[in-house]
Amino acid sequence: MPVASTQTLDVVAGNVYPKYTTRNPLARLLVANFRSHLRDLVAQTGARQVHEVGCGEGFLARQLAMAGCEVRASDLSPATVAEARQRSAGITPAICFQVADLYQLNPGRDAAELVICCEVLEHLPDPARALVILQQLALPHLIVSVPREPLWRLLNVARGKYWSELGNTPGHFQHWSRRRFIALLEQHFDVVEIRAPLPWTMALCRARRRR
Repeated sequence: MPVASTQTLDVVAGNVYPKYTTRNPLARLLVANFRSHLRDLVAQTGARQVHEVGCGEGFLARQLAMAGCEVRASDLSPATVAEARQRSAGITPAICFQVADLYQLNPGRDAAELVICCEVLEHLPDPARALVILQQLALPHLIVSVPREPLWRLLNVARGKYWSELGNTPGHFQHWSRRRFIALLEQHFDVVEIRAPLPWTMALCRARRRR
């Protein structure tokens, strides 16, 4: 998952809670609902070529590949990309994984019909700059998700986590309500549809081309 610099690779907090591998039945239900909404939005785009930016261990990339998409997936952490490759061995069509910083992605090389960026922006020091890059990569669609605040922190407190941080997950530098997140996206995208799989905000967007 992209972060500010390679110096922080060992403390990337996006995976503090292993939501894709947890055995907690409630958490598994929430994640299944998240993936169902993602699947619906991907189908709406009709895209067959996908680039997942901030792919982590590759769980969503595998879901996309098994649905028949041509998938590229990138993440800043070499160790995480290596794990994603290992977990995805044998998947057809094969996923093209690469180690890459979101801020260094190149539209000429990394653009795709559909760009997916889930659970990434909240970790970034400069999400506005990241959205400019995602706008350039999306030809024309972007699906993006972030934790919905303050609900995310309230749920953390309810489950007894991160009390000293008032429920904030370590590594979450940005915090958006649904309304504020939509306003941020609308600076660069036409927001086609908003979904609210608890406790996230998920948006399907169409990039505005610069004139």
